[in-house]
Amino acid sequence: QVRLVESGGGLVQPGGSLRLSCAASGLSFSRYGMNWYRQAPGKDRELVASITSNGGSTNYADSVKGRFTISRDNAKNTVSLQMNSLKPEDTAVYYCKVSGQWWSSWGQGTQVTVSS
Repeated sequence: QVRLVESGGGLVQPGGSLRLSCAASGLSFSRYGMNWYRQAPGKDRELVASITSNGGSTNYADSVKGRFTISRDNAKNTVSLQMNSLKPEDTAVYYCKVSGQWWSSWGQGTQVTVSS
């Protein structure tokens, strides 16, 4: 059974940084691309960043380009999201997601609040 566990969320002031991590188990981690999503109150869940299975290619939402960096460690079965220059509009629950051909799995999410 695939399990994803996010950590690293919290309260940070505007302009600050946080690093989120997602620990994966129950799958051959290095075979799958990984994604970070977020969902703000009253809004749809949106894709924030993606990384290919070997980490060779990444993609970002326009709203976070230049501020967020996705990375992975296939030896430790983890994917991370380094978030810098945080803005109040980055406040959301952040989720990691993995998808296979016929399935997908989400973590439980971690809350990020950007406020002074």
